Amino acid sequence: MRNYDFKNWKLLLEPDIVSLLTTIHEYKGEQTLFIEAKADVLTSLLDIAKIQSAESSNKIEGIYTSDERLKKIVQNKAMPQSRSEQEIAGYRDVLATIHENYDYIPVRPSFILQLHRDLYKFSGKSIGGNYKSSDNVIAEDDENGNRFVRFQPVPAWETQQSIESLCAAFDAELTKGDADPLILIPMFILDYLCIHPHNDGNGRMSRLLTLLLLYRAGYIVGKYISIERIIEQTKETYYEALQSSSFGWHENENDYGPFVRYMLGVIAAAYREFSSRVKLLTAGSKPDRIRNIIKDTLGKVTKSEIAEQCPDISQVTIQRTLNELVKNGEIIKIGGGRYTSYTWNREKD
Repeated sequence: MRNYDFKNWKLLLEPDIVSLLTTIHEYKGEQTLFIEAKADVLTSLLDIAKIQSAESSNKIEGIYTSDERLKKIVQNKAMPQSRSEQEIAGYRDVLATIHENYDYIPVRPSFILQLHRDLYKFSGKSIGGNYKSSDNVIAEDDENGNRFVRFQPVPAWETQQSIESLCAAFDAELTKGDADPLILIPMFILDYLCIHPHNDGNGRMSRLLTLLLLYRAGYIVGKYISIERIIEQTKETYYEALQSSSFGWHENENDYGPFVRYMLGVIAAAYREFSSRVKLLTAGSKPDRIRNIIKDTLGKVTKSEIAEQCPDISQVTIQRTLNELVKNGEIIKIGGGRYTSYTWNREKD
């Protein structure tokens, strides 16, 4: 059986990783000031992030529903009607549990199983809240459609002991206080994915546990900017990093570096977006904010993209402002109907 420990975390302190850590630490200080001073402004970001997180984390696993149904389910305004919607609703509830109670959810095997149970509470599946009952594999299809095994997780009979050892080792290293949690968290998540402890839901659980561990360490950016969405947008790189860091895992010879770098990059990207969004939400009048979004965008931007960045501004206000900017010649309208986009008229600068 693999030996679970985090004693070699210092080997990961290479210049690029240290630079990412420094960046995230700086953003964390800014995060505290934003949350204390602009709590009312952040509500709109929180609502959008919940929808994006439930959508993106499930989309990575091939679970979809319509945008309208997704929004209603995440907002608890509709009951799930299909298997996909049942799994989205489960993710919604586990995400809410973590958002509201992360201080009271230590990373222990029993709590992991409870979160997994709730992930499947709408589906009626008996697998929820249990370890895998049979061996599983992580497989891929090549360009010719042939399936091959990319990674062989631990066998079912070792799963419970592996998760218990992993949680104990993580807690022991974290308690020492020497290692930066931002290093230990991706290491834990990689090990969890390599164990692949459940029959289903391992990927979604790994992303939920990432949020839980980050929140418990004081990095709560995932509440306001969807980390799952950033992972979904870069999933090819995600899988490449995961594969690179899993080579030699069973023999304790794997290199955590690629996965740690990837996850730190995701967290830093989330903080950059958070900082930008908060500044945008609090800078000037609503028309000025819309104007600045278009001016600062290289290329074109759509009305829906503006609405996403300014969730507190109504569609009516956005459209009225766009019409005025077009009339004044400050922006150029491209296309029509649902394909309409806008770009800054740089000839007037």
